[in-house]
Amino acid sequence: MASEEDSPRTFVPVAPAERPRRSRSTARVLLIDDRDRILLFADSDPGIPGVRWWITPGGGIDDGESEAVAAVREVEEETGLRITEADLVGPTMRRTVVHGYSDVVIDQEDVFYACWVPAFEVSTAGHTEEEQLTMAAHRWWTREELATTDEEIWPAVLLDLWKDADVRRDTAASAPVDGGWVEESTVPA
Repeated sequence: MASEEDSPRTFVPVAPAERPRRSRSTARVLLIDDRDRILLFADSDPGIPGVRWWITPGGGIDDGESEAVAAVREVEEETGLRITEADLVGPTMRRTVVHGYSDVVIDQEDVFYACWVPAFEVSTAGHTEEEQLTMAAHRWWTREELATTDEEIWPAVLLDLWKDADVRRDTAASAPVDGGWVEESTVPA
């Protein structure tokens, strides 16, 4: 029998105080192509039509899976691109984030990696049912586009994280940046 953490989201809005609370760990990847663009997905909260934000590829770490293995798996599932653990730089940042949505609150421990790849066509064929419902689009962003957009970007420090990843790519490994605690919510937690 699935636990509450494993049960699918309903996407049916509930009173903020009545939302179930879940926790998970995720691996996220700054996927940067050879044209110096970063891949982001438009995510949404179906309980609040018309609201969206942009996120890096990544998702939950499965039981028994290392952070790097999860990052590799998530890139393939969400983009169709196969990379290896050796392709990853990082981890580059760790943070604790709370996501308050219309139907649930998720307490999340994120680890970020970076990976440079040749430009490619994204395939969303591996998206889960939930991702098919919530992830409305994807696009490659330049640094200038990120710096000047009015769109919401999660994490808000993405440009700084990208700049830090550039340095890490060319230098010896160092401890990941402490991204602290942040809230990224459509309905505050």
